[in-house]
Amino acid sequence: MNIEKVHPILAALIPVAEGIKENFGNSCEVVIHDLQKPETSLIYLAGNLTGRKPGAPITNLVLETIKQKGSAASNIIGYETTTKEGKTLKSSTIFIKDQLGAIIGCLCINFDMTSMLTCMEVLESFTKINKADNVTKEEFFRDVNEAMEEIVHGVLKDYHKPKTLMEKEDKVNIVEKLEDKGVFLVKGAVDYVASILGVSRYTIYNYLDEVRANSSINKIS
Repeated sequence: MNIEKVHPILAALIPVAEGIKENFGNSCEVVIHDLQKPETSLIYLAGNLTGRKPGAPITNLVLETIKQKGSAASNIIGYETTTKEGKTLKSSTIFIKDQLGAIIGCLCINFDMTSMLTCMEVLESFTKINKADNVTKEEFFRDVNEAMEEIVHGVLKDYHKPKTLMEKEDKVNIVEKLEDKGVFLVKGAVDYVASILGVSRYTIYNYLDEVRANSSINKIS
C-alpha cells in the first residue's frame, strides 16, 4: 500500500484499526476501504478472518447502501455475517467522510463469534429451566419443624377466618389440601395440624378418613 496516495483521513485510521485488532485479539479483523476505487477498495487489513488481501473489492452491502443513500448513509452497527468457511461474525461498518461531508471510505470491524455461540449453546443446555405452570415450587427447609410450618401456613394463608370461626367444611378442606401436599407422611404432622386448627388429633384422623374416602370414590367414578 502506497500511504502517500491514501486520503489523510483514511491514513489516520490505520493505527486505530491496529489498536482495535490488538485489543480484541485474533478473533477480530479490522478493514479500511477507500471508496475512490470500489473494485480494489481494501487498502488496509489488521487481522484476517475473511481471507481477503489489500486490493480486494468493497462488499455488496456497502455498495448497496451508498447507491441508495449516498453521503447520507448511516453507520451499520452490530449485524451478523457469515464467512465462506462458515464462521459467524458480528460486524460493523462505519462510513468515513471528508471535510465536505462526502463518504470517502469506511472502517469495518468483524468479530468472530463462532466459539462464543457454541459456548452459549452449551450453557443454555445446562441452564435450561422447566417453567411449566404445573410444577410445584420447591422449598428448601433446614429441619422438619420449619418444613411443617411453611407448608401448613402456606395453605392457611388462603383462609382469612380465625380458626375459632372456621366451619368443619373449612377445616376438612384444609386437611385435604395438606393431604395432597403429602404433609401427613411426616411423623408428628397430625398433632401439629390439630394444634394449628384448634381440634383434637382424633378429629384430624376423622377428617383424613373422610378426605381419603371421597378420594377413593372419585377415582372409582
